[in-house]
Amino acid sequence: MSFQDQVVLITGATGEFGPNVAKAFAAEGARLALTGRKAEAAAELAKEIGLGDDRALAVAADVTSAESVAALVKAVIDKWGRVDVLVNVAGGYKPGKPVHEMEDADFDFMLNLNGRSVFNTCRAVIPHMLAQKSGKIVNIGAKAALLAGRKSLGYAAAKSIVLRLTEALSAEVRDSGINVNAVIPSFIDTEANRKANPDADYAKWVAPEKLAAVILFLASDDASAINGAAIPVYGRTG
Repeated sequence: MSFQDQVVLITGATGEFGPNVAKAFAAEGARLALTGRKAEAAAELAKEIGLGDDRALAVAADVTSAESVAALVKAVIDKWGRVDVLVNVAGGYKPGKPVHEMEDADFDFMLNLNGRSVFNTCRAVIPHMLAQKSGKIVNIGAKAALLAGRKSLGYAAAKSIVLRLTEALSAEVRDSGINVNAVIPSFIDTEANRKANPDADYAKWVAPEKLAAVILFLASDDASAINGAAIPVYGRTG
């Protein structure tokens, strides 16, 4: 699954899971556009991976802002002239409240962070992929999108948006050489998740590098026959 010289845009690259995705694509020869809230953190990640300016672009971006995302994609196009792969890692979870206690700001925060962010990046990238008649998009869903639990409405609704967006966009562009798919992880074995769940059996969780490998596959030519899919990656949590 060589990605030699392909341009891969990774949102949320500097978060808990994003560096695993960046390292996986870098190992296969990709050129990486790395985003985060701070360009300095993205630049430090590129340095850690061992990428020079010819293979890395570090950009600060607020993926909940259409204007910020438009500037991000313009920076990538200005540098390399194309976007071959978009991986929407940016997102996050915030403990919620019961529905009857939820405030507008709580609901909107989850929708913007996990839903609008993916909409913004896909909308900005697709015209370039249509022009080049090729591209791969991989979105990050969540098991909560399939079955919401208590105090999880905002997060579950936002991740449901991601899955429905994946299906709709795939149907729109699949005849243009563009594949759009999603992964549905359960608990990812990150430091933040361990802190939030100190009594869990971490051996059953999804190892970050294993999830990154599934994303790499969906972004590869080997997955060219897969469109609009949501692939469960649950580890051994069932």
